[in-house]
Amino acid sequence: MANVPSAEQEPVFPYRLSRVGVLMTRDAGNPDEAEGVLNPGSGRDPAGTLFLLPRLVAAGNVSRIGLAEVLVTAGVPTGVRRHGVVLAADRTWERGVGHGGVEDPRITFVPALGVHVMTYVAYGPLGPRTAVATSTDLRHWTRHGPVRYGYDDSQDVDLNLYPNKDTSFFPEPVLAPDGAPSLAVLHRPTWDLDEVAPGQGDRPPPGLPDGRGSIWISFVPLTEVQSDLSALAHWRQHRFVAGPEHPYEALKIGGGPPPRRVPEGWLLLHHGVTGVLLRAFAQQKHVHYATGGLILDADRPWLVVTRSRTPLLEAETEEERSGTVPNVVFPTAIEEVAGVPYVFYGMADSAIGVARLDRVG
Repeated sequence: MANVPSAEQEPVFPYRLSRVGVLMTRDAGNPDEAEGVLNPGSGRDPAGTLFLLPRLVAAGNVSRIGLAEVLVTAGVPTGVRRHGVVLAADRTWERGVGHGGVEDPRITFVPALGVHVMTYVAYGPLGPRTAVATSTDLRHWTRHGPVRYGYDDSQDVDLNLYPNKDTSFFPEPVLAPDGAPSLAVLHRPTWDLDEVAPGQGDRPPPGLPDGRGSIWISFVPLTEVQSDLSALAHWRQHRFVAGPEHPYEALKIGGGPPPRRVPEGWLLLHHGVTGVLLRAFAQQKHVHYATGGLILDADRPWLVVTRSRTPLLEAETEEERSGTVPNVVFPTAIEEVAGVPYVFYGMADSAIGVARLDRVG
């Protein structure tokens, strides 16, 4: 039997989060924000100005993606200046019945392509599906459509059949399992099909190490994307990365901001969920979302080097504990301000908070 280190022997996770405060709350006079602002992507425009791209929720839980310039005081993010909407549910596949929109953008600037790559949730007639768009200025976005997943018969699963969320691209090319230079992307398939096929229930593929919501990785050959940006929406060589492991992740986990290169490998902040999940895609009211961390191998990012045994951030403040979905901290972006990395996160699906990211030791 292999030697398994005790809890006391496990290394301390090398990063911590320190809460700074609330950055953005809804504008009560703006109908686009009637039900909240949350879960932003981020990036810098060609002039170097830092922007958030928050999810704006209108009445009826219809979402758009906005643009908000980050205001800085004494080197710390303290507020935003709004610049309107940059992406709305303008396509039929982004508009569901009774609910819909474009949600939860994750944005990665990829120097090898010279563009910002946005993954977002298109909440259409068949529930939440990942879609891809690109931009050079954060204001004008070119859609590349819903993601298409390459089929691998050895895995006995067609990911095209399942909803998918919590997706983000790595900023630098890596070698895929087949050895080809590729862009890697993290995602989280959901195996519950009741929303689109009542009575089907959970239908996870056989052989999974964990049937709960877990983080996966896929790849796009770099040469294909350099020839045609639409290849960003064709993912293949899928691998399971990590499932729930610790108490704060008991129900499921999902990726947060795009992975960040650090000395230990790739830092991935993620969310872990506890509580009671309602079936299918109903708005959850009885769950707790906490923030944890994973370190992925620098060269083989489908391998986990270490992970946080306890949350790096939990819902503790009034803004995090009370809102559209109570008890939620949901990290979605990391940006440096004055040389210091800050994490931007959703607070109870209603507001946006900011926390400082520091290396331990």
